[in-house]
Amino acid sequence: MAEDRTDFVSGGASKGTPSLADFVASVSGDSAIRVEESLGNGFVRLRVGEAERRQAKHDIRCAEDVVIEMLRNSRDAGAHTIFVATNREGDERSIVMIDDGSGLPDSMRKKIFDARVTSKLDSVHMDRWGVHGRGMALFSIRENSKSSDVMASGVGLGSSIRVVSDTTALTERKDQSTWPTIGRGDEGEPRLRGPKNIIRTSCEFALEERGVCEVYLGSAAEVLATMRALTNESPDRSRLLFVDDIDEVRVIDRPAVAGDAHELASIAESLGLYISERTAHRILAGQIKPLRSVANRLTHQGGTPGPKEIDLTRDRRSLRISKDDTEEFARIMERDFSLLSERYYLALAGDPRISVSHDKVVVTFDLEKED
Repeated sequence: MAEDRTDFVSGGASKGTPSLADFVASVSGDSAIRVEESLGNGFVRLRVGEAERRQAKHDIRCAEDVVIEMLRNSRDAGAHTIFVATNREGDERSIVMIDDGSGLPDSMRKKIFDARVTSKLDSVHMDRWGVHGRGMALFSIRENSKSSDVMASGVGLGSSIRVVSDTTALTERKDQSTWPTIGRGDEGEPRLRGPKNIIRTSCEFALEERGVCEVYLGSAAEVLATMRALTNESPDRSRLLFVDDIDEVRVIDRPAVAGDAHELASIAESLGLYISERTAHRILAGQIKPLRSVANRLTHQGGTPGPKEIDLTRDRRSLRISKDDTEEFARIMERDFSLLSERYYLALAGDPRISVSHDKVVVTFDLEKED
């Protein structure tokens, strides 16, 4: 049982894990032995042997493991909206996870990464990756990364956690630009197909937790643009008009407080999202479009449901294609662009633009310019 308990404490997605009931019974059955310390705010430190703690380091084997464990951590914090901003420069991969969950008090911002620290045992639960509780995998993530920090948080305000890893030590899939497609398994069940990269990992989680969590995945600039858009669309947007202390604002709402590019870049940095003022200007000018959620993008759903009619008032001599078909074609072109993006290190600045005339269809890819 010792080996299985190690998997539970570290949060690794191990095979053959016992049931949730078995885990809670084994760990909490004798709290004097298994719970070493109550840390308050819903967290405990478990008493586990040194050999088991060392084994936890092996539970994070790749960047994709980091992503799934951080997503589960946000979900277990009660998050409904999760933003994943990821970027690679040379051999360095950064992953920033921002959520609207219960957040952390100042006293837990460093302790949450300690060995054997997790949420109280009655709050852990079983999912398709095994048993998990808030904080269970963060020790393993810190042990396998160059840095891991709570960038912003507060009780009831959500959190922003940034992890930086060395890809020569913590490997990742070579293809990190291809989005998966949905197919069918042998028994007709939905199944994702494509490289098991960070994108697919996020998609698997988003589909598994659909209705519980909405996941958005993109660059730092795209995530910031999306956070601002969602906040500005909320009915209680007026609460941000008079902010005395930004640290008292929900983490996901903070980018919407910025009144100019300098302030936006500063707020972004406090969340672990590093952008230039020029990029901040582009966000404020609406030049960087908000992301669709991972689940909606995967299933090709736009923001407004229902079919769109063909505009018959346009030049009748021209080819006319419905907006739905144009958007679906743009999504296909965006996926196929990954061939060039992987070989030449290119990044799209927005969705492909489709223009239609009487004798041609033109696809335009706007490329992200380096800061």
